[in-house]
Amino acid sequence: MIRLTIRQMQYFDALAQTLHFGRAAALAGVSQPALSSQIAEMEERLACKLFDRSGKSVRMTDEAQALQPRIERILGEIRDVESVARRGRLAMEGRFRLGIIPTVAPYLLPQLLPELKSRFPALLLELREAVTASLVEETASGRIDGFVAALPLDFPGLVTEELFPDRFFLAVPAGDPGFASPPVPPESPALERLMLLEEGHCLREQALALCGSVKPVAMANYGATSLTTLLQMVAHGLGITLIPEMAARPSGVIPDLKIVPFAEPMPSRTICLAWRRNSPRHHECLELARIIRDLRGVLMAG
Repeated sequence: MIRLTIRQMQYFDALAQTLHFGRAAALAGVSQPALSSQIAEMEERLACKLFDRSGKSVRMTDEAQALQPRIERILGEIRDVESVARRGRLAMEGRFRLGIIPTVAPYLLPQLLPELKSRFPALLLELREAVTASLVEETASGRIDGFVAALPLDFPGLVTEELFPDRFFLAVPAGDPGFASPPVPPESPALERLMLLEEGHCLREQALALCGSVKPVAMANYGATSLTTLLQMVAHGLGITLIPEMAARPSGVIPDLKIVPFAEPMPSRTICLAWRRNSPRHHECLELARIIRDLRGVLMAG
């Protein structure tokens, strides 16, 4: 009788998703030799080749493609069993390692942390603030359980749950005559004065995409690792910057700073919660996403 282990099926699923042994090992949270060994043993037990490694890339064989939906269904049923076993217990308890991007953390956490503490006193939340690329890598390797970021996330091994849209505004010097009559069209020449976060921040890429044909000239002269620093620079007349809606109300108290809207349709980003596919924390991540989604009204108030 052929006996495949759950671990082998999980490794097969990771490799089928990524078609890359190194990324599959990171996704499964094991070393590459360990994953390769289990795949080889799986092929031996099934007496067929599952992955073609002859070229520069990994390719699934016909046998592997036939197996994939069945293995996905089995792993899904195992997750269902785990969810049933958790019923009657707190949805979130023990250690949960949550990542969050810097342009969301200062505005979401003051609302989220007391909510989680009130609902789940047995939860030990560990926070990690980093740019999106680092959080993707750390989630894939199992170092964190999930993270809050902006879509899109280009990694096949992640599950994403949309939380809410976050519209963009402009932060400008309070007395700047160029913004006396908002809203501001995205093609406005005033966007040439846009200051950007340093490379690696998704808000930087979103700002560049929003500007379209308008090239921000200030970005070569200024760079910052935090939105708070950029806002202080704006208040002192050094330029303007993009600000997400969730940051607009807290930032409105900064002296000499004014928040102005873009013309409709206003540009926006979509905030999501992401976690590793086949993660044992799937149920907790869904619960966390629901809680964050319910906080939207508080985050965007004012």
